[in-house]
Amino acid sequence: MQYREEVRDLFSVPNDYYLTHCISADFGMGKGIVVEFNKRFDMKRKLQVKDPDYLQRYNIHRIGGDCILEGRVLNLITKERYWMKPTIITMRLALQKMKKICLENNITKIAMPTIGAGLDRLSWSDVSKQINDVFSDTNIEILVCKLK
Repeated sequence: MQYREEVRDLFSVPNDYYLTHCISADFGMGKGIVVEFNKRFDMKRKLQVKDPDYLQRYNIHRIGGDCILEGRVLNLITKERYWMKPTIITMRLALQKMKKICLENNITKIAMPTIGAGLDRLSWSDVSKQINDVFSDTNIEILVCKLK
């Protein structure tokens, strides 16, 4: 695994990177960077069309995190409802699912913001440790794009 953090705009990375962000299972998408993902990629509509019964089938508190690949966006589902907060456990489970998706789809480059550390209020040092632990045995390049 290659891991690096840079101060840069996430949406300025080359198109061979898959973009990652966190969402809730209800596809709320009303605040934070998810609004920009929705504006740029029509993510909420695409996810609802792709999986309209997602929330009814899965209870994030019972089974943990998840991840849905849509186009070149990896949507980490770390909580059930938009107003809830994830835990480091649901984050890790979502990262593990993302790793599985990456390996199955030959995804070798991922760019992400400091996931979970903004509105979700997880510690970035805890989240980055989980990212490094989960992806340590892969050849995946992970670029974390930080704000100035």
